Amino acid sequence: MSLLTESPPKSKDHCNKPGLFQNSMEIPLFKIYWDEDDIKAVTDALKRGEDWACGPNIEEFEKLIAQYLGVRYAVVFNSGGSALHALLIAYGIKGGDEIIVPSFSFIATANAALYVGAKPIFADIEEVSYGLDFEDVRKKITDKTKAIMPMHYGGAVCLKIRELASLAKEKGILLIEDAAESFGAGLNGQKAGTFGEAAMFSFCQTKVFTTGEGGCIVTNSEDIYEKLKLIRSYGRDESDKNYNYVSLGYNFRMSDALAALGISQLKKVDKLINIRRKKAEYLTKILSGIKQITIPEFPKEIFHVYQEYHIRAESRDALREYLKEKGINTRISFPPIHLTDYYKNTLGYNISLPVTEKIVSQTLTLPLYPDLSQQEMDYIARQIKTFYQ
Repeated sequence: MSLLTESPPKSKDHCNKPGLFQNSMEIPLFKIYWDEDDIKAVTDALKRGEDWACGPNIEEFEKLIAQYLGVRYAVVFNSGGSALHALLIAYGIKGGDEIIVPSFSFIATANAALYVGAKPIFADIEEVSYGLDFEDVRKKITDKTKAIMPMHYGGAVCLKIRELASLAKEKGILLIEDAAESFGAGLNGQKAGTFGEAAMFSFCQTKVFTTGEGGCIVTNSEDIYEKLKLIRSYGRDESDKNYNYVSLGYNFRMSDALAALGISQLKKVDKLINIRRKKAEYLTKILSGIKQITIPEFPKEIFHVYQEYHIRAESRDALREYLKEKGINTRISFPPIHLTDYYKNTLGYNISLPVTEKIVSQTLTLPLYPDLSQQEMDYIARQIKTFYQ
């Protein structure tokens, strides 16, 4: 199957019959791109009939990730959340420590701190890339702060990542990148995941390339690399055929078949990114001019991979309901973590993050994926225009 000319079969809900287009089109928020190479890769791994848990594709997948990003080591896990949890263990972060994180992120970013007994300290974000605000981070550093953990949102790179890295170095603390959504993104030619001591990527189903579930940590530290391999596999030294357990660990392993899928998907990631960027460019073109929405403008130094395409909209909630009625699926990314029931009512967080809260009241993620057609994008734009008219 040719990546640029063919796509997986559309679901029966994608109806393009004359007369049905206006009211019956069903557009999901995302669709996974797959091709016959993916099927063959997984099939070959299964047909091998052995080493389905810890097989040769694991090491190959890790090697390709490291090569793509230009780092020394990559360690794959069964999820990005597990990867982040393992990383904090590897760095010895524990009870009484603090980690500065955004509230504008998936909840796993903050939860990772809780898993090791540390306290997430929420900082506000800036309005360009929605990354951590440098000045607010600086104000929130204390003697207990062990790490700053910025999140690269939606396929961009945190605009102040270099300043945050310098600040972390000045204060003698870690910079850990939550790059779950931004594999392949860059800032002035430097790839997301290479600005700090380590970074996490997610391969969950919505990502630019996917293994369904999965994630990895990338680092240039041999010490952290070796610790991560122990932590993900019950503390077992994977190089020791006598199954020697040398530390406490967990079952955070990725299966060999999923690693095989990851290899196949990674080999076409640049083409997938190119398709996403072209579709984002077209969406921006046809949505421009609708005065009730704001389309974020990213500075030219950010190479955006558009894992998500978002707008900021007046009457956002009403617009979302209207689009749902018209068969267009959207989502709000992300509800602020500090306002979730668990953090507010169980953990007792009572803070104000004005920029985060303003942006979350306006932002709306629209469908964007390699199989999204021009006809579907035109339909999305037309329905948004109709709503505001």
